[in-house]
Amino acid sequence: MNSSRDVDFMRRALELARRAALADEVPIGAVLVLDKEIVGEGWNRPIDTHDPTAHAEVVALRAGAQQLRNYRLENTTLYATLEPCAMCMGAVLNARVPRVVFGAWDQKAGACGSVIDLPRERRLTHHIDVFGGVCSEESAALLRQFFEARR
Repeated sequence: MNSSRDVDFMRRALELARRAALADEVPIGAVLVLDKEIVGEGWNRPIDTHDPTAHAEVVALRAGAQQLRNYRLENTTLYATLEPCAMCMGAVLNARVPRVVFGAWDQKAGACGSVIDLPRERRLTHHIDVFGGVCSEESAALLRQFFEARR
């Protein structure tokens, strides 16, 4: 179930996505929340860091794991402005994050139902509650504007 709290955390992720855009990175932001408190934040940084794994979600997971001093991120929620890709969902699954909330759907690389559906793969040992479409119009507009400016 989505709540006004989900919208609030997604708005913070959108702020981080704008930070990525200012750095000429694809504008995606993510926050990791535990007990109504942000414990990790991230925005896309693969160009800046020369790291293909520096997607917003992975950066937020890493920050949260450091903050909590645990690679298991149980009882957390990950908010991302775009449907996570397979790599990011693999990290979410391995960290045991139980809930993911995202903004815009990604018809090209989304791993929460658009292209593949990793959270609902029965053969995996960990299953995740996923909620898409929170602040989706704002998330999609940010991405659209970013790519239109580059054409």
